[in-house]
Formats: sequence, structure tokens, C-alpha cells
Amino acid sequence: MRAWYRSWRVALRIARRDAWRFKGRSFLVLAMIALPILGVSAADLTLRSAQLSPAESLTRQIGGADARVKDLDLGGVPVMQDPADALSYTTAKDYGDGAWPSGAGDLAAALPAGTRTLSDTSAQVSLRTTHGILDTEVRELAADDPLAKGILRPVEGRFPAAAHEVAATTHFLKASGLRVGSELTARDLGTKYRIVGSYELPDALGTDQVDLRPGALLGPLRTALAAKGLPPFTADTSRLVGVPGGRGFTWNMVRTANAHGFSALSRAVVLHPPARADVPYFRHNSPSPGGDGVVVTSILVTVVGLAMLEICLLAGPAFAVGARRSRRQLGLVGANGGDRRHIRAVVLGGGVVIGAASAVVGTVAGVALTFALRPVLEGAIGRRFGHFTVHPAELLAIAGLAVLTGVLAAIVPAVTASRQTVLSSLTGRRGVRRSSRVLPALGLAAVVLGAAVAVYGSAVSNRPAVVVAGSALAELGFVALTPALVGLFGRLGRLLPLSPRLALRDAVRNRGRTAPAVAAVLAAVAGTVAVSTYAASSDAQERAAYQPALPHGAVFVLTGSGGGRDAAAARTAVVKSLPVRLRANVDRIQIGAASCNEYSYEPGCGHVEIDVPKAHQCPMWTYGESGREVRLTTAQRRAYASDPRCRDEAGSDVAGGILVGDANLLRVLGIHDPAAEHALAAGRAVSLARRNLSTDGGSTVALRVYADMAKTQAALDKGERPESTLVTLPATEVAGDPAAYGVQLLMSPATARAAHLGAVPYGGYYTTSSPPTGAQQQRADAAVADLGSSVTLHIEKGYTSHYGIVLLSLGLFAGLITLGAAGIATGLAQTDAEADLKTLAAVGAPDRVRRTLSGFQCGVVAAMGVVLGSLAGVLPSIGLRLTERRSELAGYRQDLARGLADGKVPHVPIVVPWGTLALLLVAVPVGAALLAAAVTRSQRSLSRRAAT
Repeated sequence: MRAWYRSWRVALRIARRDAWRFKGRSFLVLAMIALPILGVSAADLTLRSAQLSPAESLTRQIGGADARVKDLDLGGVPVMQDPADALSYTTAKDYGDGAWPSGAGDLAAALPAGTRTLSDTSAQVSLRTTHGILDTEVRELAADDPLAKGILRPVEGRFPAAAHEVAATTHFLKASGLRVGSELTARDLGTKYRIVGSYELPDALGTDQVDLRPGALLGPLRTALAAKGLPPFTADTSRLVGVPGGRGFTWNMVRTANAHGFSALSRAVVLHPPARADVPYFRHNSPSPGGDGVVVTSILVTVVGLAMLEICLLAGPAFAVGARRSRRQLGLVGANGGDRRHIRAVVLGGGVVIGAASAVVGTVAGVALTFALRPVLEGAIGRRFGHFTVHPAELLAIAGLAVLTGVLAAIVPAVTASRQTVLSSLTGRRGVRRSSRVLPALGLAAVVLGAAVAVYGSAVSNRPAVVVAGSALAELGFVALTPALVGLFGRLGRLLPLSPRLALRDAVRNRGRTAPAVAAVLAAVAGTVAVSTYAASSDAQERAAYQPALPHGAVFVLTGSGGGRDAAAARTAVVKSLPVRLRANVDRIQIGAASCNEYSYEPGCGHVEIDVPKAHQCPMWTYGESGREVRLTTAQRRAYASDPRCRDEAGSDVAGGILVGDANLLRVLGIHDPAAEHALAAGRAVSLARRNLSTDGGSTVALRVYADMAKTQAALDKGERPESTLVTLPATEVAGDPAAYGVQLLMSPATARAAHLGAVPYGGYYTTSSPPTGAQQQRADAAVADLGSSVTLHIEKGYTSHYGIVLLSLGLFAGLITLGAAGIATGLAQTDAEADLKTLAAVGAPDRVRRTLSGFQCGVVAAMGVVLGSLAGVLPSIGLRLTERRSELAGYRQDLARGLADGKVPHVPIVVPWGTLALLLVAVPVGAALLAAAVTRSQRSLSRRAAT
């Protein structure tokens, strides 16, 4: 034991001295290992610090209260809940398809006697800012009350103490242009409020919110909206609860609240949960298996493993060259009685020394940077840390990962150095080295087996993990085959000029440093090609499925609520902001009060829809006299799935497909039909779909009017046919089969009035003289945003790829890895072949030979890695796309059997990203060669060549 300790102590001393002598090479390897360690340690600290303890999380949710209680508006019927999650609940009785209870519960009966409560109410309200109007969450909570302490974190000033005071989040002040001391008003309410302080929500730093005293704004605003006939907002109310005596809100109290239709988040219950057997919710609701943690762990292990492989492949040649340059020193170890294990220990000691130094540098830098950048990290994740958490065991494990990586990178050079004889080490001769035949055989077997597994996963199994596993095995096989493949590339040397031939010969002769660099490039490029091919294929699929809402370059602005009060302002905003060429104002049919929204189920609000003749209806969606869906056999559904009547029902209609306007709308939609325009002017409705017209000559269209959607929905829930009236209009069909973009029927205002159909302003459709620029669109968005959240502005730009930046980023990433790996290999080659370069200079080689040789050495490594990586990367992406195709086809067949399919076979293409491949196959190797040649000095040194 003592001899082992002494030998390793000497080995580490030699390795430390050697690392200090060759600082450039040591720093290169140290940086390669330390940078990932820095990132991993910083990520660990960030995640641990952002992970709140149960007590910290409760303080942010319920402040200093014992519990937060919420009425579930179920009429007080008993419920069952998860003790740790008040939002996970279910009624004690299963109501099925029947009428679910509604109404307020009895708060006094739900809480113990003597309990103190504090209301917490919030709603979305439009507030006036310096820029216009901003839709903001208004909260009415007495934040200075001890029960609420910790929910809102003060930043500047104080919390409101009077009804006319308000505090706002820092994010709202930044977005609104206001500050502490400014006045704030709400839309539709003339009361002015003074901003007396700012605060932040620790769990949601990016929230726009203002806080007032209870009843200060929401109550008066609701009264003002009712006076104007406008729809009310929806408020969410809960209560903070303080139980007397300091006993807390126990599990029995939670059960009592549940029995009266309330859910409760209790501090005592979360910190000391009851047994699962005592929780009725768990007896009726089995938790889903926690497979997400396993998936995340598998992904993390895979990423860490690939990162370690990449580092080992890049750092291994550096240790190999270092061992060769220290071969005389290693020979002296052998000459003085050292055996192979001592030589291995010296080289492995280099890995330990560099790994330990990398662990210290990376871990310390990670801790320091995370601590210094804490505000930046909190802003990035959108929440405050609970406290700066350091887990020494985890940091030590990360540091051990650095040491392990250094040792793994030095294993192969250590074994190679230990196999050299003492004589060859002292003389500097390398001898005759034969390539291993076992490694290529194992690599070929891995490639074949991995490809077979990937093919099985894509052709038989529905699990993408099988394809990924097979592809990973095949990629590892390619890595093992790299030395043999490098030798095959060497046969091309006879066809090349002098400099590239020398570079290729050097790469083949020194596979110990060439093959790992090529393998590193292979791994990076393979991943890039796989992701790029998958992204390009997904992009093509999304492009084919994209359905434009308007002709290219056209614009619409629509208001679906508020009785059309914002329509005029929205139309003006579009005209002022965009290069409008043709304008078409449109209205929508309004059934009921003017305050009813477009799709409102409030009592007294109705709805109108086109009554399609039965002969034109899709048989899969027909209903009997009782209002229930007609049952069809599987064979009938399969036959009807491809029926044109069923395909026509796909798509999204605007305002139920019925608009009130003039002929300009047809022109905006790209429809040029003089007959339809004349018919519209003559008082006839214009149908943009043949299926809407009557079967007796096609001269009329029927509209079904439901006066009260609340009653309509209640009748449908009972399986009854709801009450409605039928309105028949003279109609004309638009010639051809135009793209209607969600518009099925157009009528003039006079036609709507003649049919006793009320209409309210809806918005406008526009064509533009030129495609709107980014600045013009921003102005339009800002102008519309100032009107509130109920206005929709759409500028049709066609399909926009979301993968362009992804493909570019992947190409740049692979290019950087390739340049780095090729540059490392080139630098090591120059260091390793210094004697050969001096010989070239001695025999009269021109100055440019050194530069061109360096460039071709770098280009050769990059080219070989890129070619092999491209071949290896295509397999997983194709396998995954084939798996998705099989999965979507299976889902389509199931939907077809149930009558849910629309007759369109899923389109899952496989697209090769030729642009990315061209960048990798041509631009990256050429760029690497030119860069290496540019940074290499052309020196003609005639110093004495070392004896060999």
C-alpha cells in the first residue's frame, strides 16, 4: 500500500511539473474541461436556489395567514381535494352529463368560529397609461395586513392606506411609463388614484398588477359598466384565514371546508400532510405515474455523457501529444526501474492534475458568477430565489466529473505510452504501429446493430426512444470506426497535390490524434444534421398545413366585445398606421342587447347561424329530431370521411361566417365577381359556399336565430331541441370556388335591416399598397393595444418558418465545434511534426508550404468529420419522422373509424436541409483551412533537426 502511494505521489509530481512546463497545452485542456463544469455548477446553483422550500412557497401564496380558502361556486356541494394543491379537487358526487351545481357556498359554516378573514380579489381591467390603455390585473388586497405579509414584496414607497391610493408592480410601471407619484385611472371610470408605492410578486416578476384597498376600484367599475350597458368583468376572490389560538388550519378544518364547497390551502396541512389513507381525494383519483422525472433524468444523463465524450475526444490527442513530447522523460522512468504501470500512472496523473485544476477553476468560477449574476438570473427565470443555496455534495460530484473526464481523456494515451519500449522512448523513434482490428470490428457491429434497432423503432415500434437508442448506438459505432475510416480516406492522397497529400498522409500516420478530432467533429455534426433534418421536415409539414386567414398582404381588425364601441377607433388606427389601399368596413349580426359579446352565453344574448340544407350537410354531423347526434356505423363513417360535404366544414369562421358589409369585402378577399356585387347592391345576400344555398334552385339561404344561448345550451344538455326561428334571405352564389377565409355569407346593411337582424360595428378588412414594414406593424399593434384586449389585428404574411433561426444556429454551432476540433488537431499536428517542418525548410521548401500544409491539415480533419457526421446524422432524423408518420396514420385510422377524420391523410414529409448540409460539407472545411492558413506563421527556420 505504501509503495502504491509513493509511486502515485511521484507520478502526480511529474505530471504537475510537466503541465506547468507546457502551459499552452495545459491551459487548452483545462479550458475545455472547466467551461462545461462552470456551466453545470452554475445551473445546479441556479436550480437549487430557485427551488423554494415548502415554507417559502407558502409565504408567497398565503403570506402570514394560516390558510387560503376559496369558494368553488358549486352551490356548497361537498368536494374532495389534494391536501397540498387546492386547485386539484373533484366533487364528492359524480354528476356525469347532468346539470352541475352552481352558486355560492356558506363561508360561515365552512370556517371555525372566531376565524378572521381577509378578502383577496383580482380581475383583468383596462387601465389608462401614458401610452394609451394596458390590460392589467387589478388586485384588491390589504397588503399591509399581517395576514398578507410576504405575498407582495415592497420595492419603493408604501402600500395603499386609503381608497384613492394604489401600489403597482415595477413591471407595470416600466410598461406603462408611470412612476410612484403619478395618477392612474381605469377605462370607463373617472376616479383618479395616486400611485404611492411599487412592489413585486416574487413568483412572477413580469406581471402587470396594481393593488388597492378592498372595494376601492372593482366595485365602482362594475357599477359604471352596468350603467353604460357594457358587459361586466369576471373577478376571482379568495380569503386569507387566520385561526385564533395559533393552532393553525388543521386537516379536519380543511375537510369541513370541503364539505361546504370550499377548497383550502393550509400551512399546517402542507408542512405536516395527513396519511394518504386519510385523504378521500386519493382514494378516488389515482395519481399518474411520475414518468416525467425519469425522462428528464435520462435526457440529462445523455447530455452529460455526450459532453464528456466530446471533451475526451478533444482532450485525448492533447495528452497523446504531450506523452510523445515527454517520451524521453517516460523512457528515463523505465530505464530507472519503472514498469508499464508507472508510465501509465505518469500520463494518467496528467489527467488527474488537469482535471483537478479544471474542477477547482470551473466550480469556483461557477459559484462566483452565479452569486454575482443573481439579479440577472432571477430576471431571466421570472422569479426570486428563496435564498442562495449551495449543496457541497453536488458541487463535489460535479468537480469529480471534471477529474473523471480528465482521467478518461488520458486513458488511451497512457496505455499507448506504456506499450513503448525504453529504447524507442529514449531515442524518440516511434517504431512500426499497427492499427487495431478489434475496434473497427466492434464499431461495424455497433453500426449494423444500431441501424437495425432504429429501423425496428421506425417500422414496428411506436416508441421514439427506440429510434434514439439505436441511432446513438450507431453513432458510437461510427466513432469506433473512425480510425479505420481515416485510413480509407488516406487512399485519396495519390490524387492530390503536394501540400494536401502531405496533410492527408500525416493525418493517416498519426491516427492517435487525428481520429479523436474527427470523431469529435463527427459527433457534433451528426447531432446537428439529425436535428436540422427533423426541423426542416417539421417545417415542411407545418407549411403544408398552414391555412392563411386572408390573401397575402391583407389586413383585418375585429372587435368581438363591448357592442362594437372600439370598432371605429380600431379602423382609424389601421388606416393611420398601415399603407391601406382598399377598405371594407364590416358589421356583425347582434341578437340581444348591444352589450352581448360575439360568443356570449349570458342570459338574453342570442346567436345566429346558417341553416345548411339537410342534403348539403355532412352525414357524420347530422342530428335527429331530439337534437342528438345520429349514430352511424364504422363503415358509414369511413365512407363519409372523404365526402366533400364533410371536408367543407373544416376551417374557422369569422363571426359565425356571417358578415354585414359591401362589395369592397369581396375585393379584399380576392373575389372579383360583378354579378355577385350587383346582387349585393340589389338587396340579395351573397353566399361564398354552394352548400349554404337552398336545394330548390339555390336562390335563398336560411338563417337560424337563437334568442337566448343560455336556454339553448340548457336544452342541448337535456338532449332537447332548442327554440329558434328561421329567417330566409334571397341569395346569390359567388362564381367559382373562391377561398372564403372564414366568410360564408355577406349581406348589405339594408338586407339585414329588412330581415329584422340587428347589427353592430365589427371592424374592417383592408388591402395594402405594399407589404407592411416592421415599423408600420409595430405602430398598428401599439395603436390597437391602446384600445384594450378585445381587438384582434391580423396582417397576413403567409407562412413564417419558426425553424430558420434554429437551422442557422445549429449550423453555426456545428461549425464552431468543427473549427475548434480541427484547430486543436492542427495545433497538435504542428507541435508533433515540428521536426518534419524543419526538414522541409532545410531542403528549400517555399515559405508558403508551412502555411498551406497547416491549412490543409485543418481542412482534412474538418472534411472527414463533416462527411462522416452527415452520414451518421441522417439516420435518427429519418427514423423519428417515420415513427411520427406511423403514429399519425394510426391516429387517422382511429379517427376515421369514429367519424372524426376530415378525409385528409396526414402529411409527414422527410426533407433534407440542403442549405445546412452545404454549409457543413463545403463552407466549414474550406473556412477551417483558410483560417488555419491565415493564423500560421510562414517561418523558414534552419535550426538543427533532432536526431532520430
